[in-house]
Amino acid sequence: MEQALQAIFSATFVAAVLRVTTPILLPALGGLIAELGGVANIALEGIMLISACAGVLVSIATQSEWLGLLAGLAAGIITALVLAFFHLDLKADIILSAIAINILASGGTIFVVFLLTGDKGSTSALVSRQMPFIEIPIIKDIPLLGPILSGQNLLTYIAFIAVAGVAIFLYRMRAGIHLRAVGENPDAARSVGINVRSQQYLALALSGALAALGGVYLSMGYVKFFARDMTAGRGFIALAAIFLGGKTPLGTMIAALVFGLAEALSVQLGNLRVPNQLVQMIPYIATLIALVVYALVQRQRAIAHQRRFRQAPTP
Repeated sequence: MEQALQAIFSATFVAAVLRVTTPILLPALGGLIAELGGVANIALEGIMLISACAGVLVSIATQSEWLGLLAGLAAGIITALVLAFFHLDLKADIILSAIAINILASGGTIFVVFLLTGDKGSTSALVSRQMPFIEIPIIKDIPLLGPILSGQNLLTYIAFIAVAGVAIFLYRMRAGIHLRAVGENPDAARSVGINVRSQQYLALALSGALAALGGVYLSMGYVKFFARDMTAGRGFIALAAIFLGGKTPLGTMIAALVFGLAEALSVQLGNLRVPNQLVQMIPYIATLIALVVYALVQRQRAIAHQRRFRQAPTP
C-alpha cells in the first residue's frame, strides 16, 4: 500500500494522467465545437474507432506514421461529413445517425482488420508505426517538471495546445463566432446572412478531425496496434466532459483531466490486491458521479432562477 501511495504522489503518475487524458480531451474538444454549432456529435466513439483502425492499417502498409496520421484524420473527417450529410441533407435524426455510425464502427473495423490480416482481435502481430515522443530541451532537465512535461507523445502536446486553439477559434475568429451564433439561434443567424448549413458542416468536420486525433493516439501513440473496441467508451466520456466543463474549452480540459485522473488511478490500483473488475469500473463510476453532481448543480441553478423570476417586481 505504501509503495502504491508513493507511486500515486509522483511525477510519473502525473505524466501518466496527461497520457490517459489525451484520448478523452481531443474528442471532447471536437464534441464541444459540434455542440456549440447546434449539431451534437454522439458519434465520437465510432469516429475514434474508425480513425484508429485506418491509421494503423495505413502505417502498416506504408511504414510511415505520418501517412497513418493523415489516413486517420481523413477517415475521421469523412465519417463526420457522412453524419452531416445524413442529418443536414437527408434530414435524418442526428442521434439515430450517430448511433448507427457507432455500431457500424464497432463491427466494421474488426471486419476490415480480419479481411486484411486474418485476425479478429487486433493487429498486434504486424509491425505498425508510432507517433514520436518529444524531449523538450532545458525542460527535460528540470527536476519534477521534466518527467511530467517532457517525453510525452506528440499528440499529447497537440491535445493541450488545441485547448487554446479551440478557444481562439470560438471566441476570437469570425468563423467561430458565426458557428456559435448558429448554435444559439439558427433562424437569427440566417437572417443576418450566415450560411447555417455550411457552419454546421464545418462544426461536424472539425469535430471529426479532433476525434480522429484521439483515435490515432490510441492506436499509434498509446500503443502500436489496433484492437477491437479499443476506445472503451472514451468517446462517451468525452461527451460528459463537455457538459461538466460548462461547454467551454478550459472547463472541458479540466473535466477531461478529472476523468484521466480516475483512469490513471485505476491502472495504478491494478497493481494492488484489488479485484480487477472493480478497478476497471473506476473511470465509469467517476463519470456517473460527475454527471449526477452536474445534474444536481443544474437543478439548483434552475430553482434559484425561478425564485428570482418570481421575486422580481412586476411593472
